[in-house]
Amino acid sequence: MTGKLKQLFRNWAFRRTVETGTVELNQRRVYILPSKQGLGFAVVLLVMLLGDINYNLSLGYVLTFMLAMMAVMSMLYAFRNLAHLRIHAGHVTPVFSGEDAQFVFHFDNPGTLTRYQLHLHDDAGHRTTFDLPALTSTPVHLSIPATQRGWLDSERLSLYTEFPLGLFHAWTYIHFDVRCLVYPPPAPQQVLPAPSAQSGTGAIHATGDEDYAGLRNYIPGDALPRIAWKALAREQGLQVKQFSTPQGRELWLDWNQLGTHAVETRLQILTRWVLDADAQGLLYGLRLPDGELPPNNLPAHKAECLRRLALYGLSGAAT
Repeated sequence: MTGKLKQLFRNWAFRRTVETGTVELNQRRVYILPSKQGLGFAVVLLVMLLGDINYNLSLGYVLTFMLAMMAVMSMLYAFRNLAHLRIHAGHVTPVFSGEDAQFVFHFDNPGTLTRYQLHLHDDAGHRTTFDLPALTSTPVHLSIPATQRGWLDSERLSLYTEFPLGLFHAWTYIHFDVRCLVYPPPAPQQVLPAPSAQSGTGAIHATGDEDYAGLRNYIPGDALPRIAWKALAREQGLQVKQFSTPQGRELWLDWNQLGTHAVETRLQILTRWVLDADAQGLLYGLRLPDGELPPNNLPAHKAECLRRLALYGLSGAAT
């Protein structure tokens, strides 16, 4: 029954839709109740008060009311620990199924007081704990396991604190419009399919020195003249220029090449082929029953291939 009451309260308290932009925690968004320790402390104060009345202990009254005032101050500090924080969601990098998705939330503390012992968690128990210095903005990462391909929603999250004494539980709910794209897990190492004869739509490009073919991440041992210094100056990281030599044949990663394999097995094999073809600098295309991508080997092409594999056959997951 307690669980049902808690769920009813959450549904009543959180009547908002999924949120975008920056959320500020004003007094309407912060809830506060005594914690288990707080309830126990209240019982102790009640017993002390009854003893003071029964024995007419003047110093006992002083101690009881001092402790009660301390509890009231603890409630105010717990509320102030959350009040007026500003939160917005950050970019979430896609992951493969079986990995942990890293949801990023940017917390801005505009006040002059440090916020201590903030806890962010979801209903499944995944949590992170952090402090927030005064007048700073800090990215906070919440790790959630990605157990299946497709879109992974962070769902509704709880942010709470019991600072400073643990007597009161202050919390709020947040639910941002942020999702993580989960790719199929790549199959074990697979031999790439044989390239087909050129049909005029594309060609495999082996690494060479004729045509500029884009950038890739730097690998120790790469020649210094091939480093993209302009990209480094634009703070895009250390990257290397790629050049290619056309060989007159094209590589298609075709759903129908995988015979009678189950759907998920096909997707895992195609994912492995995409990763291997990209790593080898090949010009490759992807054919699925719901469409195809013409041969290419730019980073955006790899991302689009993996996106289509992640969302293949999932209803309402086209975006």
